[in-house]
Amino acid sequence: MRIQHWQDVVSLMVGAWLVVSPFVLGMAGAAVALTIALGFGIILFAVEAFVVPSYLEEWGEMLLGLALVVAPWTVGYEVGAATVNSVLSGLLVILFAAWELMTDRDFSTWWHDRWGAG
Repeated sequence: MRIQHWQDVVSLMVGAWLVVSPFVLGMAGAAVALTIALGFGIILFAVEAFVVPSYLEEWGEMLLGLALVVAPWTVGYEVGAATVNSVLSGLLVILFAAWELMTDRDFSTWWHDRWGAG
């Protein structure tokens, strides 16, 4: 296992927070199960980045981050801590995944070969 990008460590920490946050924040209903499931998904993508480094897990993290951002309105979270937690965590996951893509040499090479001037 090798840490190639520090953003993966931050994503792992956000995922771990999402797994415990329903208990810390006293969430109820669908918010609990969905937050824990999305947290475990983010943890899995972050760990996968340590084991098999590639740029593909960042796309998965971005999708899970997007799910966190829209979940309060699609699933019906109670207004308050659950909504703020989900939206902020989702935005952080998206931000760090995008940041990692922008700084990843393999992705930059692929993007340039695919879409660059040539």
